Amino acid sequence: MALTLLLVCVVLALVIYALFQFWTDLGEQAQVLRAVNPDLVETAALQRRTRLDRAVVRSPWGPQVQDALMLTGLSLSPSRFVIACAVICLTIGFVLGLMLSWLLFPVGAFLGFLLIRQYVRRQRERRKEDFIAQMPELARTLSNASSAGLSIRTSVAMAADELSEPARTELRTVSEELNLGVPLDQALSDMERRLPSRELAILVSSLIVSARSGGALVSALRDISDTLETRKEVRREIRTTYAQTVATAYAVLGVGTLSLFLLEGLHSGTVDAMLRNPIGTASIVFAGAVYAGSIWAIRRMTRIDI
Repeated sequence: MALTLLLVCVVLALVIYALFQFWTDLGEQAQVLRAVNPDLVETAALQRRTRLDRAVVRSPWGPQVQDALMLTGLSLSPSRFVIACAVICLTIGFVLGLMLSWLLFPVGAFLGFLLIRQYVRRQRERRKEDFIAQMPELARTLSNASSAGLSIRTSVAMAADELSEPARTELRTVSEELNLGVPLDQALSDMERRLPSRELAILVSSLIVSARSGGALVSALRDISDTLETRKEVRREIRTTYAQTVATAYAVLGVGTLSLFLLEGLHSGTVDAMLRNPIGTASIVFAGAVYAGSIWAIRRMTRIDI
């Protein structure tokens, strides 16, 4: 029985990994096609939208779904993304119910939702970090364009063509908003809202002040470029220093979780019996709360913003 359950879990894990790899490949193909012909990608995306897609987009959580698709880079329609998330949540609940206890099915589904949410948040942070890493180059590009006598709007459009992702998409969005008549300060503030960071706030403030009252924009951008380069190296050193601490915290959580499977492997039905007993249920809830609180405390202590 234990061998059968293990094989089922392995097959489900391979299926989820295959789907993830397939969506990743689709996302990479979409990025290549978008770089070659952006209009073609937008037209194809609109044609693929069905009634269910429009219903998802118009729903109260439609903007969150679109943001998640943009951050993850998956070439999926909104409805397929929602269905894929539901399948992942149900699969995790099914695995926990089959291997441990069916009382954990709702917990597994909720855990799947938390994993998807954490994945999207991590992609958002990674996108923000990638953009911050490009900011010294962005500041140098804007400085060179300004020293050549170009306006800020033209400089932003030129930087959008020269830089890679994710700066290309963000600057192209700003350039399109400017072409539609959106004020410069509002377009830059929208970009800062999408990618909140101190580095971007400094750059946006410098551009807005220069556009309103003038000033030595070229020298200011060069100073900003040097400062951002230094901050990038400091952030990299801090992240490397605390990487082992965070990894250890997750390893301890993994050991605690695997102990439940070990108990179930030693004697079938142990976890289900614990969950049906008030004392056992309280013990599991208390242990989960201790693990969750410890990881939260470690992440708070290792989160240093400079």
